[in-house]
Amino acid sequence: MSILFNAYQPHSRLTCAIIYMNENKRTFYQTRSAHSAFETRAEENGKKYISGYFAVFNSEYEIWPGAVETVADTAFDEALSDDIRCLIDHETRLVLGRNKANTLTLKADSRGLWGEVEINENDQDAVNLYERVKRGDVDQCSFGFDILDEEFEDRGDTVKWTIKKVKLYEVSIVTFPAYEDTSVSARKRQLGEMKKRSIEAWKHKTLKKLKGEA
Repeated sequence: MSILFNAYQPHSRLTCAIIYMNENKRTFYQTRSAHSAFETRAEENGKKYISGYFAVFNSEYEIWPGAVETVADTAFDEALSDDIRCLIDHETRLVLGRNKANTLTLKADSRGLWGEVEINENDQDAVNLYERVKRGDVDQCSFGFDILDEEFEDRGDTVKWTIKKVKLYEVSIVTFPAYEDTSVSARKRQLGEMKKRSIEAWKHKTLKKLKGEA
């Protein structure tokens, strides 16, 4: 499953959804939304850029009360050489930039996944977004990915997923957080299955003890 993770502020409430995307195959992915701190800049030659963090490492994001998720600083180690787009509101027809075209720069530093996209002055959607970000009207970001490796921890009062490795498809600048119920339900089903397997393992171990096989 492809995951879209909207991120910036630690300990924030995440907004999640299942969204349909992918130009080559039918793919569903999740979203998480939070505020970002985008910057805009204009150079003397007229070129304009939007930049900011699309994810922050090792910060806990609340999925629902008692369940949190974090992105490890290893998550993008092997992901940034892929063909990645920057989109508006996850719309594949609204492409702001692309790393293969050198109009999107992405890098992982000690803080998180940072990106900068060059605005196409001939694209009115891109120009309008630049002005909205500049005014502070738009302040949400996200990224779309597949989880390749993650770690689960049951801490008693809370459960935690740590995303350790991803395949990255796209980053987005978004106006509104996406609807969350489907994605939260997916994590809850995953947690329910884990607990079920744990109970079955405990039952099996207990039965072996009662039979004197342990």
